Amino acid sequence: MNLVLKSFAAAAVITSVAFGSTIVTVNGTNIDSEEVNRVLMEGTQGRFSTLPAEQQKELRTRIIDGMVSQELIYADAKKSGIMDSPKYKKEMAMIMSRVEKQLVGKVWQEEQSAKITVTEKEKKDYYKNNKAEFVEKEKAHARHILLKDEDKAKAIIARLSNLSGDKLKEKFIEIAKAESTGPSAPKGGDLGYFAPGQMVPSFNDAVFSMKKGTITKTPVKSQFGYHIIYLEDKKAGKTLSYDEVATFLDQRLKAQKFETYLKNKMQELKKTAKINYAK
Repeated sequence: MNLVLKSFAAAAVITSVAFGSTIVTVNGTNIDSEEVNRVLMEGTQGRFSTLPAEQQKELRTRIIDGMVSQELIYADAKKSGIMDSPKYKKEMAMIMSRVEKQLVGKVWQEEQSAKITVTEKEKKDYYKNNKAEFVEKEKAHARHILLKDEDKAKAIIARLSNLSGDKLKEKFIEIAKAESTGPSAPKGGDLGYFAPGQMVPSFNDAVFSMKKGTITKTPVKSQFGYHIIYLEDKKAGKTLSYDEVATFLDQRLKAQKFETYLKNKMQELKKTAKINYAK
């Protein structure tokens, strides 16, 4: 039954049930929405809300059925005396030993980490001495129409060549949805923002030489076919300000300090410990 729960566990709060409310009672034991949500959260790694409604409903039902079955099996096993069996006690002791060490280690690290502090001066000094790390590259927001036939691509460019402004964009999106063979076709060829080097060379070179609101005058060839590109927007590169990265710097420097602390602490503990490696 654990396999059922692990396989179908999902993510996010289930909006149809109030947080913490009882969903089902099994022989006096309540299974509430908070518990179900936790199982769902662990299983789908945050993707539950992205699933289709019908799939969400089916998944939630299977999870609850699995939890009910688990309660029934637990109660029957307990009644039959399994918890007093040598096998159960041996395996439980092994599990608890592992869990105890993991939990103690986790809490210990959290407590040690909480003692780490970073001063404003340390953050500003790091920012000043490492500005190259905080340079945001130039970005382009482009759309494309991908075709297998070069002549067809040329014909579409000819159809678009007399348009400009909103009319050009609207027509480009319309054609992209109807004619493009690329996966972005349903979105009007929208590729979002990307930095230099993220696209194939020919596409990259064309985009970053274009002016905003224009299309390529000739088809751009790549291993995928022939592209007609529309440059929707372009953002110049810039160095992020200290205020924009202060929180990130706090987290990074704390992590670096904690890593150094752990390394030194382990060396210290090893010096006083008796460690014998098997030959």
